[in-house]
Amino acid sequence: MSAPTTIDAVERARDAAARESWAEAYALLHAHDQHPSRGLTADDLSMLADAAWWSGHVDESVTARLRAHAACLAADDHRGAGLASWWLHYEYLGLGRPAAAAGWLHRARHHLEGLPDCPEQCFLAWSDAEEARARGDHEAALAAARRMTALALGSGSPDLLALSRQAESGVLLAAGRRAEALALLDDAMCAVSAGELSGMFTGWLYCLALTQCMEAADFGRAVEWTNAAMEWCAPPWPGHPSEDDRGTRTEPADVSGSTPLPMTVPSDENPFRGVCRAHRVEVLDLLGVWALAEAEARQACREVPVDCLESAAAAYYAAGDVQRRQGRLDEAAVSYGHAHELGRIPQPGLALLRLAQGRADAAVAGVDLALACRSEPHHDLLGRARLLAARAEVALAVRDVPGAADAAAELDALAGDVPLLRALAETALGSVALAERSGEAPRLLRRALAGWLELRVPYEAAQVRMLLAAADRAGGDEEAARLELAAARAVFERLGAVPDARRAAALLSAGARRRLPGGLTAREAEVLRLVASGGTNKDIARALVISEHTVARHLNNIFARLGVGSRAAATAYAYAHGLV
Repeated sequence: MSAPTTIDAVERARDAAARESWAEAYALLHAHDQHPSRGLTADDLSMLADAAWWSGHVDESVTARLRAHAACLAADDHRGAGLASWWLHYEYLGLGRPAAAAGWLHRARHHLEGLPDCPEQCFLAWSDAEEARARGDHEAALAAARRMTALALGSGSPDLLALSRQAESGVLLAAGRRAEALALLDDAMCAVSAGELSGMFTGWLYCLALTQCMEAADFGRAVEWTNAAMEWCAPPWPGHPSEDDRGTRTEPADVSGSTPLPMTVPSDENPFRGVCRAHRVEVLDLLGVWALAEAEARQACREVPVDCLESAAAAYYAAGDVQRRQGRLDEAAVSYGHAHELGRIPQPGLALLRLAQGRADAAVAGVDLALACRSEPHHDLLGRARLLAARAEVALAVRDVPGAADAAAELDALAGDVPLLRALAETALGSVALAERSGEAPRLLRRALAGWLELRVPYEAAQVRMLLAAADRAGGDEEAARLELAAARAVFERLGAVPDARRAAALLSAGARRRLPGGLTAREAEVLRLVASGGTNKDIARALVISEHTVARHLNNIFARLGVGSRAAATAYAYAHGLV
């Protein structure tokens, strides 16, 4: 009577796995496997390993995979043993055990390298491409990625073909061949968005593509794929109870507190959800949807599996950025600390926090060390660009204009024609030009503002408006300065960026208090002060870095506004109205 029941349980588990109902498959196989008399085949053990992984039981997944490898060896199945070995390499790598991972990768090579071409060799080619890319050998990496593509085409597997396209895209991007890389990535993601792939490869490719888009600073693609990934991740997941069926959910740990991070995801969760959500936090942060970004960061930290703790680190870091810009400096320090505990260098956010706390020397030291550690800009374009932008900002804060200029120049060279990086670069260049009192500042800052507005990144756009207001006032256009400050203050208030909103309001009030007598502009008042101090037109031109012709034009305007006909009369007016 027990045999049919046993067979039925395994068959039901196979059916559940085919439907990607992993929680159901895991429950059936786990219960079946508790009885020593009930054996599982190598394929069933691999299925148990997959189901355990999807259900958040990482240790059980590894144990089942080890048994599957042994069963394949006993059956003299080298392809099966090679695939099990590669998966063990991958899982041990995620668990932070590189020595064990290296050993299993060596075993995978031993099992597979002497065989005729087979789908399992795709994974070896992928590992070869990743290793070559890590050591900077782009030619070898590209050859391995293209070998993977050839094997995938021969296998007829949509999963492997999409993964090979993504792998080749990553290699091309690292080699600086951006247009080719993104075309291949789009090709791979077509299969994902069309629902042509299995759940494992769908989640895998979302994760890889989102990381790639953010590192490449391709903000448009990042927005598109994070939205799609979160829609795919959303419950109900096949075979899992819906939100209503589960009842009240446990409140996630606060990212600003000290609650320990869980080491596994609940068994009713899609394990890619925390990873995809962490990427979504970065996108929401840039879009200025800060309340949702912080809530998503909390959720990502609750969901993240043990082998993806770097995703939790990214979520903590993004939450720290939101808290810092809202003036919640103590909470930001805690969030950056959690990110650091999980292995992320929390820069440049921590340096900008120190700057906000008045610790400029610590800010300079922190961002300089992070730049030294991040020596390969093409691996993470956006990461290095943000560090360089912060380096320019903190250098200007300590009046190191040459240092800021160096950082801005490197950022300019790095940015190319990538819109997000271009906006960062022109913001930094405009800031330096403003500090140098260069006439180029308004042009650079207006280009930066246009870039941020086109990208729909509100906080950075408002920061540029603050710089433009300073440039407008320096040029004597008080009305334009007030318009920029008012627009910036409105954005800061909407975002909850309290310190910036207060600064914009203070500058607006100062501008109102500084309304000049006689209808003079700020530049005309500056010229009049220099006239009153005895300066000639040549002296004034040299002091203000303008031409003598411009000085003469300003003087004509001053005489007309004040109703005076000589320099002596204009000087008397200046003293009488407190301009000197």
